[in-house]
Amino acid sequence: LLLLFFRLFSSHFTGFSFIYRSRESSSGSSTSSSESIRPWGSSSTSTSRATPRDDSHSKRKRRKHRMPFRQRMARHFGDSLSPEKAYLSYYDVLLTVEDIKSLKNDWLTDNNIAFWEEYLEHETLPRFPQARIILLRPSMTFLLMKEPDMRHVQAALPDFSKVTHVFLPINDNRNVAQAEGGSHWSLLLVSVLDGIAFHYDSLGGANYAEAALATRKLGTIVGRQIRFINLEDSPQQENGSDCGVFVCLLMRHLLVKRLLVANAREKVSMSMAGKMVDSNGGRKEMLKIIENLRKEGERRRS
Repeated sequence: LLLLFFRLFSSHFTGFSFIYRSRESSSGSSTSSSESIRPWGSSSTSTSRATPRDDSHSKRKRRKHRMPFRQRMARHFGDSLSPEKAYLSYYDVLLTVEDIKSLKNDWLTDNNIAFWEEYLEHETLPRFPQARIILLRPSMTFLLMKEPDMRHVQAALPDFSKVTHVFLPINDNRNVAQAEGGSHWSLLLVSVLDGIAFHYDSLGGANYAEAALATRKLGTIVGRQIRFINLEDSPQQENGSDCGVFVCLLMRHLLVKRLLVANAREKVSMSMAGKMVDSNGGRKEMLKIIENLRKEGERRRS
């Protein structure tokens, strides 16, 4: 019972310096055609070959980096029985003091990732009014994966009829009674246009099964078969708490640097091979954005 009570960049994007090429990678390396898709302004389909899964490697990775049990308990029960204090209200997301603590040096919460998607939707996507890209919230991804009645899922999800690409934060939570569970985040990018899904997992293939399930379920929603590719050369985290930060930074990089600025007539490589992610810098940037928004809100109220 004691465990239940144990507390177990700026407003505009400028440099994107938190994802950069590894010194060890070759600047002239070629990209497989299976890792390329068309940007949001294109049409018609292409084929690709799925990458085989290495189950033993994925399990070893999961055991090595899985969040400790006490931290997972703390993630859900907090260090007191008092309600969490609100820290920032931003459109449809309410960040709490606990969310800010997690963002500083812990496992990112659903709220942290939902805020980041909300921020990209309001600060980046409006600059590209013709883009038809959806950033699906963690709660909606969870519903897609766990709700057996697809009629209920379809009624709750956005309209995908004209969408070209969908970003989905994937979580390994298997408890349908607890929407904010799990211990690992990964990113799934689906090109509805090409019928291909790319999985970026910073712990090898730890979320392989969950991402493959989300791909199948989304295929049912959009009415077409989607080919699943687990990108084994995705940037890898070095600890057990940066997976959510990787999801946020990779999401922005792929959205802005690959999809939105691409030539509609050319295919775009979606591989992140040889890229390094500065998770500490990413945390600081996200915190700075939140602080700036909070100060702006205080000025408006004064």
